[in-house]
Amino acid sequence: MELDLLAIGAHPDDVELACGGTIAKCVKLGYSVGIIDLTRGELGTRGTSALRSKEAKKAAAILGVNIRDNLLIPDGNIEVTQNNILKLVTVIRKYRPKILLIHHWKERHPDHVHAHHVAREAWFYAGLRKIKTTSSGKLQLAWRPHQCFHFMQWYAFIPSFIIDISDVFDLRMEAVQAHRSQFYNPDSKEPQTVLSQKAFFDFLETRCKAYGHKIGVEYGEPFFSTDAIGIHDIFSLKMFKG
Repeated sequence: MELDLLAIGAHPDDVELACGGTIAKCVKLGYSVGIIDLTRGELGTRGTSALRSKEAKKAAAILGVNIRDNLLIPDGNIEVTQNNILKLVTVIRKYRPKILLIHHWKERHPDHVHAHHVAREAWFYAGLRKIKTTSSGKLQLAWRPHQCFHFMQWYAFIPSFIIDISDVFDLRMEAVQAHRSQFYNPDSKEPQTVLSQKAFFDFLETRCKAYGHKIGVEYGEPFFSTDAIGIHDIFSLKMFKG
């Protein structure tokens, strides 16, 4: 099937953490949405790859996305190679999304940085018809998503735009909580990490509140665009009203 929007994350919980609200909002508005996880997150301190796969499926069901696939690239080894780029080119051509959401290039986790470069190159090369890929034994047609936007994970940036996610914030956080092995769980006996502490979970809400405040709403998610963004109606802009 063809998608309106495709989000690509290095690990099974990255998309929910960074832009789960935007995904839930697009689904609510009737758009077809998909998630691609590059790895199974098997190097994570907590949980197992099998458990994380189950959690990812649960989160996808909560968000209501149409597809969620995993490219099974080794965790900790997302190399910017022709093989990995072509894997993603094949996926982009298969689902033909209009918009791509990917990691920003400046990130704390090396996997996120590499995921950005693999996805950014795949976005471009998917549009070149002389690069040949096949799916189910059939030659694929070239396709480049119309827009490629970057979501925020660990490091902050000045956003190009902020999506109002106030009406789906609870759904966003429910999808994050579906990854129970990774985040705050007082009953867990596994080693503590930065992400598994309650302070991190509180931070997620605080950041969404902060970016929502910037546009005069309760909750927001920030994105960066390398290209200029045009609007049809200046009065449709949401701005902070002091």
